[in-house]
Amino acid sequence: MASTLRSSAAARRIFAAAKPTTSAIRLLPQTRVAAFHASQRNQILPPGPQVVHGTVNDPVPVPTPSASHGSYHWAFERIIALGMIPLTVAPFAAGTANPALDAALGTALVLHSHIGFDACVTDYFPKRQYAKTRALMVWLLRASTITAAVGLFSIQTNDVGLTEAIKRFWRA
Repeated sequence: MASTLRSSAAARRIFAAAKPTTSAIRLLPQTRVAAFHASQRNQILPPGPQVVHGTVNDPVPVPTPSASHGSYHWAFERIIALGMIPLTVAPFAAGTANPALDAALGTALVLHSHIGFDACVTDYFPKRQYAKTRALMVWLLRASTITAAVGLFSIQTNDVGLTEAIKRFWRA
């Protein structure tokens, strides 16, 4: 028994001598390494508010169905998009300037652009997270749509017309 005490005491002395002291260890600065990132991630917009209204057990509010925001809206978008094909080709194929076709093409361009940018505003600026920014973007879109419509009307009435203006830009 005395030999085991001597050997365990000796083992403790050996292990204690083998352990380095903390003063002898030089800690190297640690750097974070990410596999596929070359730079720091920068947020364009600050993160949205992290707020839960009610409790987590409340059901998700379902908006009331409306055909003007659903099937009718989708059908109107498709009619405008399909109608732009003959309106774009017909004036150039006929070779004559027709003010009625120019007016229809200008109206379709403005409507198509407004609907497309409105979808972008709806997708990228949710009402519940960015209410003020979304309202600003909607008003900027409305102002831009009116400006574009007035500009196309001015080209149509005071200048050579939309089709002839496009032909001149194309040849320039």
